[in-house]
Amino acid sequence: MGNQIRTTLLLGLLTGLIVWIGNWLGGRQGMLIALLVAAGMNFFSYWYSDKLVLKMYQARPVGPQDSPELYGTVQDLCRRAGLPMPKVYVIPQESPNAFATGRDPEHAAVAVTEGLLKLMNKEEVTGVLAHELAHVRHRDILIGSIAATMAGAIMMVANMARWSAILGGGHRSDGQNSGGGIGLIAMSVIAPLAAMLIQMAISRSREYMADAAGAAFAGSPAGLANALEKLGAYSKRLPMEANPSTAHMFIVNPLSGRSLMSLFSTHPPIEERIARLRGQRFQGPREPSSSGPAGGQDAGRAMWDRLSGKS
Repeated sequence: MGNQIRTTLLLGLLTGLIVWIGNWLGGRQGMLIALLVAAGMNFFSYWYSDKLVLKMYQARPVGPQDSPELYGTVQDLCRRAGLPMPKVYVIPQESPNAFATGRDPEHAAVAVTEGLLKLMNKEEVTGVLAHELAHVRHRDILIGSIAATMAGAIMMVANMARWSAILGGGHRSDGQNSGGGIGLIAMSVIAPLAAMLIQMAISRSREYMADAAGAAFAGSPAGLANALEKLGAYSKRLPMEANPSTAHMFIVNPLSGRSLMSLFSTHPPIEERIARLRGQRFQGPREPSSSGPAGGQDAGRAMWDRLSGKS
């Protein structure tokens, strides 16, 4: 029920943004056209957003003959989790990462990059796949797919508005001036605004829940914890060719250190996720201290208490 409410809220907010852009650019007529486009996008997002995201990353489907170990691991995890078998895809990129998509568990897909299969051992790959199947089990994948499609549409409209202003646009069909240069500035902030809406709509707590459930499906948190350590290191050394509107779908942020969009991260700190999986208390980044190890532990504990709202 919580995911359904979040999905409805997200669609309403993004639809409102598209309608606002239409009204800004074309008055009542533009607003009507934007409303029709938004309705079409909502329908398309529900039924086809998963296919669009998979095509965006040139993901290729694999079966038991193509990748028996990968396919078999997904099958085994699905039996443990009580899930129907999703479609399995491999993304031709060297950066290790993974995501799940689809409108429900019966129409789900799990995609991993070639880099993840090369750099992770079997236990770590199992942990990553279990995490993604936890998203399927919790029905997080619909909102992620819809968010990606709608945010992509808003960014496209924002770019069109920007070029319209540059080429001398700025007059609405109802005869009122749409703002000229002000309109250009307004449209230029639509894309990051859409990204922020996505992050507001997709709670970071869902990642923690998927980590915990994934560890249960895998039978141990060790594989996922070790995989997250490697993902955190390799995401900086092997940047991924990723669209900012889909960054929230991956197990770790593919834009880390490469884009202004990474400032609005949809993912909780990897170090904290690992600490939770290992039953440890997250102490934040380590810094040299004259008080020695004990002083560092005290500082970390104080930071955790502040983050937890304790005093």
